Amino acid sequence: MFILKYILRNLFRHRLRSVLTVVGVAVAVLAYGLLTTLVSLWYSGAEHASDTRLITRNAISLIFPLPISYLERIRGVPGVTTASYGNWFGAYYKEQKNFFANYAIEPRSYLELYPEFILPTKEKNDFLLDRKGCIVGERLARTYGWKVGDLITLKGTIYPGDWEFVLRGIYHGKEKATEERIFLFHWTYLNETMRRSVPRRADQVGYFVVGVKNPGLAPDVALAVDSMFKNSLAETLTETEKAFHMSFVSMTEAIMVAIQIVSYMVIAIIMVVAANTMAMTARERIGEYATLKTLGFKGGHLAGLIFGESVAISLLGGLLGVALTFPAAHWIETELAQYFPYFTVSPKTLLFELLAALSVGVVSGIFPTWRGATIRIADGLKRIG
Repeated sequence: MFILKYILRNLFRHRLRSVLTVVGVAVAVLAYGLLTTLVSLWYSGAEHASDTRLITRNAISLIFPLPISYLERIRGVPGVTTASYGNWFGAYYKEQKNFFANYAIEPRSYLELYPEFILPTKEKNDFLLDRKGCIVGERLARTYGWKVGDLITLKGTIYPGDWEFVLRGIYHGKEKATEERIFLFHWTYLNETMRRSVPRRADQVGYFVVGVKNPGLAPDVALAVDSMFKNSLAETLTETEKAFHMSFVSMTEAIMVAIQIVSYMVIAIIMVVAANTMAMTARERIGEYATLKTLGFKGGHLAGLIFGESVAISLLGGLLGVALTFPAAHWIETELAQYFPYFTVSPKTLLFELLAALSVGVVSGIFPTWRGATIRIADGLKRIG
């Protein structure tokens, strides 16, 4: 009890130094938590991918199309419940900075394969009946202030020109992780326009979405689909939705690794700063430690005092960092909604933040503790006066 009281009294004997150390640890912990969350969000698309959906694309690259005639043959593969198709459209709204995911799809089968897109019945029916109709995610609609019935014009890049759509519905995600920044419209609208303007680009799709009865059938179905089109002019590569997402994530994996390294470096730097602070504190109190030894305190008692103070300061900084994580994450989720579908810090990340703070306290306290606990009384008393 005495040691605990002594630690609490010593925490802010040098207030400015202690406050700066606590703030430094808090900032480091906050940065670590936000960077770790950013990395986990980068992989969230793959983690939340359905295990009963497969993606079939051109075996050479996704940029090469596939004939629409493949659809019925894919639907006939044993184990396939339904299949749909789509094209990456690659357009933007008004200015190039207003870029978001937009796809030309077959509406009825596509929405059947993606039940996580929740759409009111009336809006869904209106969308299905309107060839120039489109639906968008709730976050995307909120970003640009769109309402049902609005006329929206997108500027094409892959398919040049101004494309007009009527907003027929706004969907919301079944779960928080569901992407709500997607623009979907009828593939037939795109295809009919291509038939008139560029016939060689008509009747082609970018990918097929294949639904299977259960995850266990996925490997066999993928093999059967790819075997069916082997040695054709457009061979296919069929993979799980998770593998499909990971193929994109892998392109930026080096960036994610760099971000992770930076998060660890932040902790390492503040660890050095905290160690220097504790070393200064121990050096200033050498005479005090020698006096305590003359009063009968053992090396273990002094070790507890010094080590406890280091851990206490770091944990205070860690708790402050954890507390700041929530408003910081909320601000990112609100202000940067265009880039992050959600930004929720997991309990696991919060635990790691506290462990990082604890590790700072432990490591930074080792040398000062050893020095204070092993000081000779005569050497320590020389510092007095």
